[in-house]
Formats: sequence, structure tokens, C-alpha cells
Amino acid sequence: MNVEAIKSIYFFEMARTRRTLLQSVISPVISTSLYFIVFGAAVGSRIQEVEGVSYGAFITPGLIMLTLLGQCISNGSFGIYFPKFTGTIYEVLSAPVAMTEILLGYVGAAATKGMIIGFIILLTANLFVDVRIEHPFMMVLFFLLTAITFSLFGFMIGIWAGNFEQLNLIPMLVVPPLTFLGGSFYSVNMLPPFWQGVSHLNPVLYLVSGFRWSFYGIADVNPAISLAMITVFLAICLGTLAWIFKTGYRLRN
Repeated sequence: MNVEAIKSIYFFEMARTRRTLLQSVISPVISTSLYFIVFGAAVGSRIQEVEGVSYGAFITPGLIMLTLLGQCISNGSFGIYFPKFTGTIYEVLSAPVAMTEILLGYVGAAATKGMIIGFIILLTANLFVDVRIEHPFMMVLFFLLTAITFSLFGFMIGIWAGNFEQLNLIPMLVVPPLTFLGGSFYSVNMLPPFWQGVSHLNPVLYLVSGFRWSFYGIADVNPAISLAMITVFLAICLGTLAWIFKTGYRLRN
């Protein structure tokens, strides 16, 4: 394996974050802080606790997951799309670098950036609410698997996208509604039975539920099922990318 090639792609992508620090780090932290202020003041004053946890603390895992999904998908998609857009992808493809090494470089950087921002938001949350982590190992596991899976998903979007509109279609129009309706700001047990059933069709519910369980020991879905679901998502992404690399689908477009 060409470790130097992986490191070159990885550090090039990480350097882009340093050049756009305001947009990459500060902006999502400020946005999340506003969620705490608005939801904590407006909704939290009317909902004191959810399943024995203060409302502000209850929504913390959901806010972290909301940011993590968005950042990983955006970084993963833009990282591979921009070389396609500028034509520099040909330099990468003509170099003695395997597809798996390209994948490790781009996806590794996207996952790292998403996790850094997620941890910064976790630290920021402690300024507003009392956050506790009952299962730290499982928290890191859910965090890591989610970051890798959705960075892979973003990488696939970047390969598929033919223009900037398609690049932003799923991150802007699909992921946020799924996250908001996935129990980020409420427990699905608060819904009528019919809507509880509908909510279980939302894949993001399993991510948020498992992540929240690692914090407070409460969940809308069995944590083992949540872990199994994220593993299935990861396997699907890896399988799809294996097909893309085998066929060369849109890598040169």
C-alpha cells in the first residue's frame, strides 16, 4: 500500500479546512449554539424533561449527529467532486495510486474533519447544558462508524454529481429533514402509534437513538439494532464503491 499517497491526499484535504476555518469550523459551531439558545429557551421552557433528562441535554446528541452527517457528506462529496470539476482528477488517476488509496485519503480526511467539529460541538454543549456520557466506548464507536459511513456516502455523491446543484441536492434537501424527523429534538415515543411506525422507516432514527443511548442510557430503538443498522449502511457504501471502482463509473467525467 502506498502510504505516502494516502498521506498526501489526506493532508491536502485537511489543509483546505485550515484555509477555510470560518466556513468549515466556526460556522457550524455558531449554528449549533443558536439551536441550543432557541430550542433551549423556547421549547425547553415548556418541556422540562424528556425521559428523565433535561430537554437541552436530550437534544445534544441529535444536534451533534445533525452536524456530523452534514459535515461528513459535504466534505466527502466536495473533496472528490472538485478535482473532477477542475480536471485535476486525471493527475490523480494517472499516478501510481490505487483506488483504495484514493478512497482512504479523501474519506479519511472527510471523517476526521466531521469528527473534529462534532467534538468541538460536544465541548460547546457543556457551556449550555449538563452533558454526561454513560457509555463512552459506545459513544466513540457510534461516532466513528457514522463519520466513516457518511463520508463514504458523500464520496459517492461527489462521484455521481455532474454539477454543483446535484452536489448539494442530497446534503441540503434530503439529510436535514431526515435528521429533524429522526428524533433529534424529541422522542418518537411521544408520537401517536401510526407516526411512530413511520419514524422507524427513517434510517437516521437509528443513528440518533443509538448515539443518545451512549450518552444517557435511553433510546427509542434497541442499541444493538442501531449498531447493526449503521454496520449495514457501511457495508452498502463499501459495496457500492467497490462497484464504482471496478467499472470506473463517472470517475473521468
